[in-house]
Parts: sequence; C-alpha cells; structure tokens
Amino acid sequence: MIHLLLAAAVAAAPVPKSACPDLVTPDALICHALEAEKKGDGQGAALGFEEAAKTSPGKDPKIARMYAAAGNLWLVANQPGKAAFDLDKALALPGLEAEQRGEALLDRARAAEAQNDLATARAKLNEAVATISGDPFYWYFSASLAMRERDGITAKAAINKALALAPSDPAILFEAGHVADFTGDDDAARSYWMRAAGSDPNGPIGRAAAKAVEMLGVTPTVKADAPPKRADQPRS
Repeated sequence: MIHLLLAAAVAAAPVPKSACPDLVTPDALICHALEAEKKGDGQGAALGFEEAAKTSPGKDPKIARMYAAAGNLWLVANQPGKAAFDLDKALALPGLEAEQRGEALLDRARAAEAQNDLATARAKLNEAVATISGDPFYWYFSASLAMRERDGITAKAAINKALALAPSDPAILFEAGHVADFTGDDDAARSYWMRAAGSDPNGPIGRAAAKAVEMLGVTPTVKADAPPKRADQPRS
C-alpha cells in the first residue's frame, strides 16, 4: 500500500504531463521517482525520493515526507533495513503531521517486524495509534504482529477492530481466519476463510483462503460478498 506520505510527495511536486525534466532538482527527482513507482520499480522510486531529499534546502519541511516515502518504497522493494534507516530520518525531522507521522510510524513498525525486532515494532505501533486508529491496516498489522508475539488476546482484539472498519476486505478476512486458527477456533477460521474466498474468488487472497478451507476439510461454496470499499493489504 502506497499511502498518504507518497500522496504528500506528489502534491509537493506534481508530475508534469510531459516527460520528467533531465535536471537535478527536487521536483525533477520526485518526478522520476514517481515514474519508477508506476513501473513497479520500488528500489528506483526509493532512491529517487532519497536524492530529492538530499538536494532540497536544509530546512524544507517536505524533506521528512520524502524520506518517509522512500522508506515506504524500500518496504515495497523488500529491503526493511534501508526502510528503517530512511524512516528514522523522516521521524527525526519536522514536517510529518498527524496521520502522516502515524503512517511513517506504522511503516517503521513494519520494517522492525521484518527484521525480527518485535519489541520495536510494537513500540512504534503503540505510538502510531493516536493518529491512525481509523486505518484498518493498522489493526490488521497489529493482529499479525501479536501472533508473532504469541499474544492471542491482543491478536483477536486487533483483528476485530480491523473487521469493524473493513468487514468485506478479503485480506482482513483472511487474516481473521489465521487469528481464529491461532486461538484454536476452527469453526471461526473456516467461516472467515470462506468469506475471504467469496470476496476475492479469482484473486490470490481468495485462492489462498480457499486452500486454507480445504486443509480444514471443507470445500468453499460461498457467494461473493459485496466488493470491499478498501483493500488495505500488506505493502511489502
């Protein structure tokens, strides 16, 4: 998920209709970064945002957003160490406000979890909740992290909040099945996985959910739910 930090960077330097200028300026570098992101080149996009931050005036508040966007894109590129480095820079600078800071903290938690630093991941999540408690992906990730922490109570509470915010999202339904399985509730796990399979019958999440149901001994025969209003899936 490329979130509002990238959107803020776009607002800071709109992509022109023509090709990006061949200049070493923050706006030109952001333009190239956004082109790389559209092509699925997370590493190239991250490097572009890093260079844009380095060439910006020292007190420009947009620098923090550029480093935060770079960190998010390093997660897309499956390089959590580099993500953590840029996100720490972003969080140490002025310029991230309200939800922007919360999303950067969430990304920092994801980077820590990917590096098996569960204590830092939970600490960053706890800090982020003040501003992004309405983001279902926040609770999705909290539930996933809680299972790694062997904390079934927190996992169940978190996934229930995610479900309340996005009840038809197949990724959240799929994770709800894992939480139920983790806490020993096979019937609930089967129900959530069947709903996930119905919500995304031809997609990768739906196929994985159907396979999970088959492993419990029941072939899913469910009608598709209404299309989810939002698909907050893992960003990396």
